[in-house]
Amino acid sequence: LTTPMWFLLSCLDTLSPQEKKRQGYIHELIQTEERYVEDLQIVLEVFYKPMSESGRLNDEEMAMIFVNWKELLTCNNKLLKALHVRKKTGGDNMPVQMIGDILAKELAHMQPYIRFCSCQFNGAAILQTRTDNEPDFKTFLKKIATDYRCKGMPLSSFLLKPMQRITRYPLHIKNILECTAEGHTDRGPLKEALERAEELCQQVNEGVREKENSDRLEWIQNHVQCDGAAEHLVFNSLTNCLGPRKLLHSGKMYKAKSSKELWAFLFNDFLLLTHAAKQFTSSGPDKLFSNRNNTQLKMYKPPVFLNEVLVKLPDPSSDEPIFHISHIDRVYILKTDNINERTAWVQKIKATSEEFIETEKKKREKAYQARSVKTTGIGRLLVTILEATELKAAKPSGKSNPYCEVTMGAQIFTSRTLNDTLNPKWNFNCQFHIKDLYQDVLCITIFERDQFSPDDFLGRTEVPVATIKKELENKGPVTRRLLLHEVPTGEVWVRLDLQLFNSK
Repeated sequence: LTTPMWFLLSCLDTLSPQEKKRQGYIHELIQTEERYVEDLQIVLEVFYKPMSESGRLNDEEMAMIFVNWKELLTCNNKLLKALHVRKKTGGDNMPVQMIGDILAKELAHMQPYIRFCSCQFNGAAILQTRTDNEPDFKTFLKKIATDYRCKGMPLSSFLLKPMQRITRYPLHIKNILECTAEGHTDRGPLKEALERAEELCQQVNEGVREKENSDRLEWIQNHVQCDGAAEHLVFNSLTNCLGPRKLLHSGKMYKAKSSKELWAFLFNDFLLLTHAAKQFTSSGPDKLFSNRNNTQLKMYKPPVFLNEVLVKLPDPSSDEPIFHISHIDRVYILKTDNINERTAWVQKIKATSEEFIETEKKKREKAYQARSVKTTGIGRLLVTILEATELKAAKPSGKSNPYCEVTMGAQIFTSRTLNDTLNPKWNFNCQFHIKDLYQDVLCITIFERDQFSPDDFLGRTEVPVATIKKELENKGPVTRRLLLHEVPTGEVWVRLDLQLFNSK
Protein backbone atom coordinates (compact mmCIF):
# COMPACT_ATOMS: atom_id res chain seq x y z
CA LEU A 1 0.00 0.00 0.00
CA THR A 2 1.20 3.50 -0.73
CA THR A 3 1.77 5.97 2.07
CA PRO A 4 -1.51 7.92 2.75
CA MET A 5 -1.57 11.46 1.37
CA TRP A 6 -2.57 12.93 4.77
CA PHE A 7 0.62 11.43 6.21
CA LEU A 8 2.79 12.93 3.45
CA LEU A 9 1.25 16.37 3.93
CA SER A 10 1.66 16.21 7.71
CA CYS A 11 5.30 15.20 7.24
CA LEU A 12 5.93 18.12 4.88
CA ASP A 13 4.61 20.54 7.50
CA THR A 14 7.25 19.33 9.95
CA LEU A 15 10.20 19.74 7.54
CA SER A 16 12.67 22.59 7.29
CA PRO A 17 12.58 24.78 4.14
CA GLN A 18 15.81 23.10 2.95
CA GLU A 19 14.35 19.61 3.34
CA LYS A 20 11.10 20.65 1.64
CA LYS A 21 13.17 21.86 -1.31
CA ARG A 22 15.11 18.59 -1.31
CA GLN A 23 11.90 16.56 -1.39
CA GLY A 24 10.64 18.74 -4.24
CA TYR A 25 13.72 17.87 -6.33
CA ILE A 26 13.32 14.16 -5.47
CA HIS A 27 9.68 14.33 -6.58
CA GLU A 28 10.77 16.02 -9.83
CA LEU A 29 13.29 13.23 -10.48
CA ILE A 30 10.66 10.52 -10.00
CA GLN A 31 8.04 12.32 -12.11
CA THR A 32 10.44 12.85 -15.03
CA GLU A 33 11.61 9.23 -14.75
CA GLU A 34 7.99 8.06 -15.01
CA ARG A 35 7.42 10.17 -18.12
CA TYR A 36 10.67 8.95 -19.67
CA VAL A 37 9.80 5.26 -19.14
CA GLU A 38 6.40 5.96 -20.70
CA ASP A 39 8.18 7.43 -23.74
CA LEU A 40 10.40 4.34 -24.05
CA GLN A 41 7.29 2.14 -23.98
CA ILE A 42 5.49 4.35 -26.52
CA VAL A 43 8.34 3.85 -29.01
CA LEU A 44 7.97 0.07 -28.80
CA GLU A 45 4.18 0.09 -29.11
CA VAL A 46 3.59 2.97 -31.53
CA PHE A 47 6.68 2.76 -33.79
CA TYR A 48 8.74 -0.41 -33.38
CA LYS A 49 5.89 -2.93 -33.58
CA PRO A 50 4.09 -1.57 -36.72
CA MET A 51 7.40 -0.84 -38.48
CA SER A 52 8.58 -4.38 -37.85
CA GLU A 53 5.28 -5.93 -38.92
CA SER A 54 5.03 -3.79 -42.07
CA GLY A 55 8.12 -5.41 -43.63
CA ARG A 56 9.23 -2.02 -44.92
CA LEU A 57 12.57 -2.39 -43.11
CA ASN A 58 14.74 -5.50 -42.87
CA ASP A 59 16.11 -6.81 -39.56
CA GLU A 60 19.45 -5.05 -40.04
CA GLU A 61 17.80 -1.66 -40.62
CA MET A 62 15.51 -2.13 -37.63
CA ALA A 63 18.52 -2.99 -35.46
CA MET A 64 20.39 0.10 -36.64
CA ILE A 65 17.45 2.44 -35.92
CA PHE A 66 16.35 1.04 -32.56
CA VAL A 67 19.70 -0.56 -31.54
CA ASN A 68 19.09 -1.99 -28.03
CA TRP A 69 15.95 -0.05 -27.10
CA LYS A 70 14.49 -2.92 -25.07
CA GLU A 71 17.63 -3.00 -22.92
CA LEU A 72 17.20 0.70 -22.16
CA LEU A 73 13.61 0.06 -21.10
CA THR A 74 14.75 -2.77 -18.81
CA CYS A 75 17.35 -0.50 -17.16
CA ASN A 76 14.89 2.31 -16.46
CA ASN A 77 12.06 0.04 -15.39
CA LYS A 78 14.42 -1.32 -12.70
CA LEU A 79 15.32 2.20 -11.61
CA LEU A 80 11.69 3.34 -11.52
CA LYS A 81 10.60 0.23 -9.61
CA ALA A 82 13.32 0.87 -7.00
CA LEU A 83 12.21 4.49 -6.66
CA HIS A 84 8.58 3.45 -6.20
CA VAL A 85 9.49 0.80 -3.61
CA ARG A 86 11.47 3.39 -1.64
CA LYS A 87 8.54 5.77 -1.89
CA LYS A 88 6.14 3.17 -0.45
CA THR A 89 8.48 2.14 2.38
CA GLY A 90 10.05 5.44 3.37
CA GLY A 91 11.76 6.05 6.68
CA ASP A 92 10.21 7.52 9.80
CA ASN A 93 10.65 11.09 8.66
CA MET A 94 9.91 11.17 4.97
CA PRO A 95 9.61 8.86 1.93
CA VAL A 96 12.52 8.59 -0.55
CA GLN A 97 15.07 9.73 2.01
CA MET A 98 17.90 7.43 0.85
CA ILE A 99 17.57 8.25 -2.84
CA GLY A 100 21.35 8.25 -3.27
CA ASP A 101 21.67 4.51 -2.61
CA ILE A 102 19.12 3.71 -5.32
CA LEU A 103 20.67 6.01 -7.92
CA ALA A 104 24.24 4.86 -7.25
CA LYS A 105 23.22 1.21 -7.60
CA GLU A 106 21.04 1.53 -10.70
CA LEU A 107 23.27 3.98 -12.62
CA ALA A 108 26.08 1.41 -12.37
CA HIS A 109 23.99 -0.91 -14.59
CA MET A 110 23.20 1.53 -17.41
CA GLN A 111 26.03 0.53 -19.74
CA PRO A 112 23.54 -0.24 -22.59
CA TYR A 113 23.27 3.55 -23.05
CA ILE A 114 26.86 3.68 -24.28
CA ARG A 115 26.02 1.37 -27.18
CA PHE A 116 22.73 3.07 -28.03
CA CYS A 117 24.10 6.61 -28.04
CA SER A 118 27.18 5.54 -30.01
CA CYS A 119 25.03 4.03 -32.76
CA GLN A 120 22.28 6.66 -32.72
CA PHE A 121 23.76 8.78 -35.52
CA ASN A 122 23.79 5.87 -37.99
CA GLY A 123 20.20 4.97 -37.10
CA ALA A 124 19.06 8.57 -37.61
CA ALA A 125 20.87 8.67 -40.97
CA ILE A 126 19.05 5.54 -42.20
CA LEU A 127 15.71 6.93 -41.08
CA GLN A 128 16.41 10.26 -42.80
CA THR A 129 17.57 8.61 -46.02
CA ARG A 130 14.50 6.39 -46.23
CA THR A 131 12.19 9.32 -45.44
CA ASP A 132 13.81 11.59 -48.05
CA ASN A 133 13.89 9.01 -50.84
CA GLU A 134 10.62 7.15 -50.27
CA PRO A 135 7.45 9.28 -50.05
CA ASP A 136 5.43 6.16 -49.22
CA PHE A 137 7.65 5.41 -46.21
CA LYS A 138 7.42 9.03 -45.08
CA THR A 139 3.61 8.85 -45.21
CA PHE A 140 3.65 5.59 -43.26
CA LEU A 141 5.77 7.12 -40.45
CA LYS A 142 3.55 10.20 -40.29
CA LYS A 143 0.44 8.04 -40.03
CA ILE A 144 1.66 5.92 -37.10
CA ALA A 145 2.91 9.07 -35.35
CA THR A 146 -0.67 10.41 -35.19
CA ASP A 147 -1.23 8.18 -32.13
CA TYR A 148 -2.41 10.49 -29.32
CA ARG A 149 0.40 9.26 -27.03
CA CYS A 150 3.01 10.82 -29.35
CA LYS A 151 1.63 14.34 -28.77
CA GLY A 152 2.65 15.30 -32.29
CA MET A 153 6.29 14.19 -31.95
CA PRO A 154 7.91 12.15 -34.77
CA LEU A 155 10.01 9.04 -34.19
CA SER A 156 13.26 11.03 -34.69
CA SER A 157 12.44 13.13 -31.61
CA PHE A 158 11.81 10.06 -29.47
CA LEU A 159 15.13 8.56 -30.54
CA LEU A 160 16.95 11.57 -29.04
CA LYS A 161 15.42 11.08 -25.60
CA PRO A 162 17.91 8.49 -24.25
CA MET A 163 20.86 10.84 -24.77
CA GLN A 164 18.87 13.71 -23.27
CA ARG A 165 17.91 11.62 -20.24
CA ILE A 166 21.48 10.54 -19.51
CA THR A 167 22.64 14.17 -19.46
CA ARG A 168 19.82 15.09 -17.03
CA TYR A 169 20.78 12.67 -14.24
CA PRO A 170 23.80 14.69 -13.00
CA LEU A 171 21.62 17.85 -12.89
CA HIS A 172 18.86 16.13 -10.89
CA ILE A 173 21.35 14.66 -8.44
CA LYS A 174 23.21 17.98 -8.00
CA ASN A 175 19.94 19.71 -7.14
CA ILE A 176 19.10 17.08 -4.52
CA LEU A 177 22.66 17.11 -3.13
CA GLU A 178 22.72 20.89 -2.75
CA CYS A 179 19.63 20.66 -0.54
CA THR A 180 20.96 17.75 1.51
CA ALA A 181 22.39 18.95 4.82
CA GLU A 182 25.93 18.13 5.95
CA GLY A 183 25.82 15.02 8.12
CA HIS A 184 22.66 13.72 6.42
CA THR A 185 22.88 9.94 5.92
CA ASP A 186 22.01 10.37 2.23
CA ARG A 187 24.83 12.84 1.47
CA GLY A 188 27.56 10.20 0.91
CA PRO A 189 25.41 7.98 -1.33
CA LEU A 190 24.31 11.05 -3.34
CA LYS A 191 27.94 12.01 -3.95
CA GLU A 192 28.61 8.49 -5.17
CA ALA A 193 25.51 8.63 -7.38
CA LEU A 194 26.69 11.94 -8.86
CA GLU A 195 30.09 10.43 -9.67
CA ARG A 196 28.37 7.46 -11.35
CA ALA A 197 26.07 9.76 -13.37
CA GLU A 198 28.95 11.97 -14.54
CA GLU A 199 31.08 8.93 -15.37
CA LEU A 200 28.22 7.47 -17.41
CA CYS A 201 27.88 10.73 -19.35
CA GLN A 202 31.61 10.70 -19.98
CA GLN A 203 31.53 7.09 -21.19
CA VAL A 204 28.57 7.84 -23.47
CA ASN A 205 30.33 10.89 -24.93
CA GLU A 206 33.53 8.90 -25.44
CA GLY A 207 31.57 6.10 -27.09
CA VAL A 208 29.90 8.58 -29.44
CA ARG A 209 33.29 10.12 -30.34
CA GLU A 210 34.86 6.70 -30.92
CA LYS A 211 31.98 5.60 -33.16
CA GLU A 212 32.11 8.84 -35.14
CA ASN A 213 35.89 8.46 -35.49
CA SER A 214 35.50 4.84 -36.62
CA ASP A 215 32.83 5.77 -39.18
CA ARG A 216 34.97 8.58 -40.59
CA LEU A 217 38.01 6.34 -40.85
CA GLU A 218 35.90 3.82 -42.77
CA TRP A 219 34.72 6.62 -45.07
CA ILE A 220 38.33 7.60 -45.76
CA GLN A 221 39.24 3.96 -46.43
CA ASN A 222 36.49 3.75 -49.07
CA HIS A 223 37.04 7.16 -50.65
CA VAL A 224 40.81 7.76 -50.64
CA GLN A 225 43.04 5.93 -53.12
CA CYS A 226 46.49 5.42 -51.61
CA ASP A 227 48.35 4.13 -54.67
CA GLY A 228 52.09 4.45 -54.17
CA ALA A 229 52.06 4.19 -50.36
CA ALA A 230 55.05 2.31 -48.91
CA GLU A 231 52.71 -0.27 -47.37
CA HIS A 232 49.01 -1.10 -47.34
CA LEU A 233 47.31 1.55 -45.23
CA VAL A 234 44.37 0.47 -43.06
CA PHE A 235 43.00 3.68 -41.55
CA ASN A 236 40.68 2.13 -38.97
CA SER A 237 43.38 0.24 -37.08
CA LEU A 238 46.03 0.52 -34.40
CA THR A 239 48.89 2.91 -35.12
CA ASN A 240 52.48 1.78 -34.76
CA CYS A 241 52.94 3.13 -31.22
CA LEU A 242 50.07 5.51 -30.33
CA GLY A 243 47.18 3.11 -29.85
CA PRO A 244 44.04 3.32 -32.05
CA ARG A 245 44.22 5.74 -34.96
CA LYS A 246 42.17 8.89 -34.50
CA LEU A 247 41.10 11.50 -37.01
CA LEU A 248 41.76 14.82 -35.27
CA HIS A 249 41.03 17.40 -37.98
CA SER A 250 40.14 17.61 -41.65
CA GLY A 251 39.33 20.20 -44.25
CA LYS A 252 40.20 21.97 -47.44
CA MET A 253 43.45 23.82 -48.10
CA TYR A 254 45.53 24.81 -51.12
CA LYS A 255 49.07 24.74 -52.43
CA ALA A 256 50.24 28.31 -51.89
CA LYS A 257 51.88 28.78 -55.31
CA SER A 258 49.52 26.97 -57.69
CA SER A 259 46.31 27.24 -55.60
CA LYS A 260 45.74 23.54 -56.25
CA GLU A 261 42.87 22.39 -54.04
CA LEU A 262 43.78 19.75 -51.46
CA TRP A 263 41.81 17.86 -48.82
CA ALA A 264 43.84 17.30 -45.68
CA PHE A 265 43.30 14.70 -42.95
CA LEU A 266 45.19 15.01 -39.66
CA PHE A 267 45.52 11.75 -37.72
CA ASN A 268 47.32 11.20 -34.44
CA ASP A 269 50.31 9.73 -36.30
CA PHE A 270 50.44 11.42 -39.72
CA LEU A 271 49.07 14.13 -42.00
CA LEU A 272 47.57 12.98 -45.30
CA LEU A 273 47.17 15.39 -48.21
CA THR A 274 44.79 14.32 -50.96
CA HIS A 275 43.21 15.82 -54.07
CA ALA A 276 39.96 15.06 -55.82
CA ALA A 277 39.97 12.51 -58.62
CA LYS A 278 37.21 14.68 -60.08
CA GLN A 279 35.83 18.06 -59.04
CA PHE A 280 33.30 18.17 -56.23
CA THR A 281 32.01 20.71 -53.76
CA SER A 282 31.69 20.35 -50.02
CA SER A 283 30.84 23.12 -47.58
CA GLY A 284 32.46 21.44 -44.58
CA PRO A 285 33.75 18.25 -42.95
CA ASP A 286 30.23 17.03 -42.07
CA LYS A 287 29.22 17.12 -45.73
CA LEU A 288 32.53 15.51 -46.71
CA PHE A 289 31.85 12.43 -44.55
CA SER A 290 28.21 12.12 -45.54
CA ASN A 291 27.14 8.69 -46.78
CA ARG A 292 25.71 10.46 -49.80
CA ASN A 293 29.10 11.86 -50.77
CA ASN A 294 30.55 9.44 -53.31
CA THR A 295 33.57 11.54 -54.24
CA GLN A 296 36.90 9.81 -54.75
CA LEU A 297 40.15 11.32 -53.49
CA LYS A 298 43.73 10.42 -54.36
CA MET A 299 46.79 10.61 -52.16
CA TYR A 300 48.69 13.74 -53.21
CA LYS A 301 52.01 12.96 -51.49
CA PRO A 302 53.17 10.17 -49.16
CA PRO A 303 51.81 10.57 -45.61
CA VAL A 304 53.78 13.05 -43.48
CA PHE A 305 54.66 11.47 -40.13
CA LEU A 306 54.16 13.92 -37.30
CA ASN A 307 57.25 12.93 -35.33
CA GLU A 308 59.31 14.26 -38.26
CA VAL A 309 57.74 17.66 -38.95
CA LEU A 310 58.33 21.30 -38.13
CA VAL A 311 55.46 23.76 -38.61
CA LYS A 312 56.30 27.40 -39.32
CA LEU A 313 54.31 30.56 -39.90
CA PRO A 314 55.49 33.08 -42.53
CA ASP A 315 56.43 36.69 -41.79
CA PRO A 316 54.18 37.78 -38.87
CA SER A 317 53.27 40.94 -40.73
CA SER A 318 51.74 38.91 -43.58
CA ASP A 319 47.94 38.78 -43.68
CA GLU A 320 47.94 35.77 -46.00
CA PRO A 321 46.71 32.54 -44.35
CA ILE A 322 49.87 30.63 -45.32
CA PHE A 323 51.97 28.19 -43.28
CA HIS A 324 54.93 25.87 -43.90
CA ILE A 325 55.39 22.21 -43.01
CA SER A 326 58.99 20.99 -43.15
CA HIS A 327 59.34 17.22 -43.41
CA ILE A 328 62.85 15.76 -43.74
CA ASP A 329 63.99 17.08 -47.15
CA ARG A 330 60.68 18.56 -48.33
CA VAL A 331 58.79 21.76 -47.48
CA TYR A 332 55.04 22.06 -48.05
CA ILE A 333 53.75 25.63 -48.37
CA LEU A 334 50.01 25.53 -47.74
CA LYS A 335 47.22 28.07 -47.69
CA THR A 336 43.81 28.04 -45.99
CA ASP A 337 40.67 30.07 -46.68
CA ASN A 338 41.24 32.39 -43.71
CA ILE A 339 43.51 33.15 -40.74
CA ASN A 340 41.27 31.30 -38.26
CA GLU A 341 41.52 28.07 -40.25
CA ARG A 342 45.29 28.47 -40.52
CA THR A 343 45.52 28.96 -36.74
CA ALA A 344 43.46 25.82 -36.13
CA TRP A 345 45.62 23.71 -38.46
CA VAL A 346 48.93 25.01 -37.09
CA GLN A 347 47.91 24.52 -33.46
CA LYS A 348 46.54 21.03 -34.02
CA ILE A 349 49.54 19.85 -36.07
CA LYS A 350 51.99 21.25 -33.51
CA ALA A 351 50.15 19.72 -30.54
CA THR A 352 49.83 16.33 -32.24
CA SER A 353 53.48 16.34 -33.29
CA GLU A 354 54.60 17.16 -29.74
CA GLU A 355 52.47 14.37 -28.29
CA PHE A 356 53.88 11.84 -30.80
CA ILE A 357 57.48 12.89 -30.05
CA GLU A 358 56.86 12.84 -26.28
CA THR A 359 55.38 9.32 -26.48
CA GLU A 360 58.44 8.05 -28.35
CA LYS A 361 60.75 9.86 -25.91
CA LYS A 362 59.09 8.23 -22.89
CA LYS A 363 59.36 4.83 -24.53
CA ARG A 364 63.11 5.33 -25.17
CA GLU A 365 63.68 6.66 -21.64
CA LYS A 366 61.93 3.67 -20.11
CA ALA A 367 64.14 1.27 -22.09
CA TYR A 368 67.27 3.26 -21.20
CA GLN A 369 66.43 3.35 -17.50
CA ALA A 370 65.89 -0.41 -17.45
CA ARG A 371 69.34 -0.90 -19.01
CA SER A 372 71.21 1.64 -16.90
CA VAL A 373 69.94 0.72 -13.43
CA LYS A 374 72.95 -0.01 -11.26
CA THR A 375 72.89 -3.58 -10.11
CA THR A 376 74.90 -5.84 -7.87
CA GLY A 377 74.52 -8.62 -10.38
CA ILE A 378 76.66 -11.75 -10.58
CA GLY A 379 77.95 -11.03 -14.09
CA ARG A 380 77.27 -9.70 -17.56
CA LEU A 381 76.38 -11.17 -20.93
CA LEU A 382 77.82 -9.56 -24.06
CA VAL A 383 75.62 -10.24 -27.09
CA THR A 384 76.28 -9.52 -30.77
CA ILE A 385 73.38 -10.12 -33.15
CA LEU A 386 75.35 -10.86 -36.30
CA GLU A 387 72.66 -11.60 -38.88
CA ALA A 388 69.44 -13.40 -39.66
CA THR A 389 68.76 -15.62 -42.66
CA GLU A 390 65.70 -16.77 -44.62
CA LEU A 391 63.25 -14.60 -42.72
CA LYS A 392 59.54 -14.69 -43.48
CA ALA A 393 58.51 -12.21 -46.20
CA ALA A 394 56.16 -9.61 -44.72
CA LYS A 395 55.75 -7.28 -47.73
CA PRO A 396 53.88 -7.93 -50.99
CA SER A 397 57.24 -7.50 -52.75
CA GLY A 398 58.47 -10.69 -51.06
CA LYS A 399 60.85 -8.74 -48.80
CA SER A 400 60.81 -7.41 -45.23
CA ASN A 401 62.10 -4.40 -43.27
CA PRO A 402 63.43 -6.35 -40.25
CA TYR A 403 64.85 -5.21 -36.93
CA CYS A 404 65.83 -7.16 -33.85
CA GLU A 405 64.72 -6.68 -30.23
CA VAL A 406 66.92 -8.31 -27.59
CA THR A 407 65.65 -8.54 -24.00
CA MET A 408 66.45 -10.00 -20.62
CA GLY A 409 63.70 -9.20 -18.12
CA ALA A 410 63.20 -5.42 -18.17
CA GLN A 411 66.49 -4.81 -20.01
CA ILE A 412 65.86 -4.18 -23.70
CA PHE A 413 67.96 -3.25 -26.76
CA THR A 414 66.74 -2.62 -30.32
CA SER A 415 68.78 -2.82 -33.52
CA ARG A 416 68.46 -0.56 -36.53
CA THR A 417 65.96 -1.47 -39.27
CA LEU A 418 67.31 -2.81 -42.57
CA ASN A 419 65.02 -2.37 -45.56
CA ASP A 420 64.00 -4.82 -48.27
CA THR A 421 65.87 -7.91 -47.15
CA LEU A 422 65.22 -11.39 -45.79
CA ASN A 423 68.89 -11.80 -44.77
CA PRO A 424 69.76 -8.74 -42.64
CA LYS A 425 73.32 -8.28 -41.36
CA TRP A 426 73.09 -6.16 -38.20
CA ASN A 427 76.36 -6.76 -36.26
CA PHE A 428 74.51 -5.23 -33.33
CA ASN A 429 76.11 -5.23 -29.85
CA CYS A 430 74.38 -5.13 -26.45
CA GLN A 431 75.23 -5.97 -22.85
CA PHE A 432 73.02 -7.41 -20.10
CA HIS A 433 73.45 -7.54 -16.32
CA ILE A 434 73.01 -11.07 -14.96
CA LYS A 435 71.05 -11.21 -11.71
CA ASP A 436 70.19 -14.90 -11.44
CA LEU A 437 72.13 -17.54 -13.35
CA TYR A 438 69.23 -19.99 -13.30
CA GLN A 439 66.31 -17.59 -13.85
CA ASP A 440 67.58 -15.07 -16.44
CA VAL A 441 66.73 -15.84 -20.08
CA LEU A 442 68.02 -14.08 -23.22
CA CYS A 443 65.13 -13.46 -25.64
CA ILE A 444 65.67 -12.45 -29.27
CA THR A 445 62.63 -11.33 -31.31
CA ILE A 446 62.61 -10.13 -34.92
CA PHE A 447 59.97 -7.75 -36.24
CA GLU A 448 58.99 -6.20 -39.55
CA ARG A 449 59.04 -2.41 -39.17
CA ASP A 450 55.64 -1.00 -40.18
CA GLN A 451 54.80 2.69 -40.43
CA PHE A 452 51.03 2.63 -40.14
CA SER A 453 50.35 -0.32 -37.85
CA PRO A 454 52.00 -2.38 -35.09
CA ASP A 455 55.16 -4.15 -36.26
CA ASP A 456 54.71 -7.66 -37.67
CA PHE A 457 56.22 -10.62 -35.84
CA LEU A 458 58.97 -12.46 -37.77
CA GLY A 459 60.00 -14.98 -35.12
CA ARG A 460 61.61 -15.35 -31.70
CA THR A 461 64.07 -17.56 -29.85
CA GLU A 462 65.19 -17.89 -26.22
CA VAL A 463 68.40 -19.04 -24.54
CA PRO A 464 68.59 -19.53 -20.74
CA VAL A 465 71.74 -18.01 -19.24
CA ALA A 466 72.40 -21.33 -17.47
CA THR A 467 72.59 -23.02 -20.89
CA ILE A 468 75.03 -20.39 -22.13
CA LYS A 469 77.26 -20.96 -19.07
CA LYS A 470 77.22 -24.72 -19.60
CA GLU A 471 78.14 -24.38 -23.29
CA LEU A 472 80.84 -21.76 -22.81
CA GLU A 473 82.59 -23.18 -19.72
CA ASN A 474 85.97 -21.44 -20.10
CA LYS A 475 86.08 -21.46 -23.89
CA GLY A 476 85.52 -17.68 -24.32
CA PRO A 477 82.97 -16.17 -26.75
CA VAL A 478 81.01 -18.57 -28.97
CA THR A 479 78.92 -18.08 -32.09
CA ARG A 480 75.59 -19.87 -32.25
CA ARG A 481 72.90 -20.37 -34.87
CA LEU A 482 69.41 -20.18 -33.31
CA LEU A 483 66.23 -21.33 -35.05
CA LEU A 484 63.36 -18.82 -34.93
CA HIS A 485 60.15 -20.22 -33.42
CA GLU A 486 56.45 -19.55 -34.16
CA VAL A 487 57.24 -18.86 -37.85
CA PRO A 488 57.71 -21.21 -40.82
CA THR A 489 61.24 -20.05 -41.66
CA GLY A 490 64.17 -18.06 -40.31
CA GLU A 491 67.24 -18.29 -38.06
CA VAL A 492 69.53 -15.84 -36.33
CA TRP A 493 73.30 -15.93 -35.76
CA VAL A 494 74.59 -14.56 -32.43
CA ARG A 495 77.91 -14.23 -30.59
CA LEU A 496 77.69 -14.75 -26.83
CA ASP A 497 80.27 -13.92 -24.16
CA LEU A 498 79.33 -14.62 -20.52
CA GLN A 499 81.49 -13.01 -17.84
CA LEU A 500 80.76 -13.93 -14.23
CA PHE A 501 82.09 -11.89 -11.28
CA ASN A 502 84.03 -13.65 -8.51
CA SER A 503 83.16 -16.98 -10.02
CA LYS A 504 84.74 -19.96 -8.27
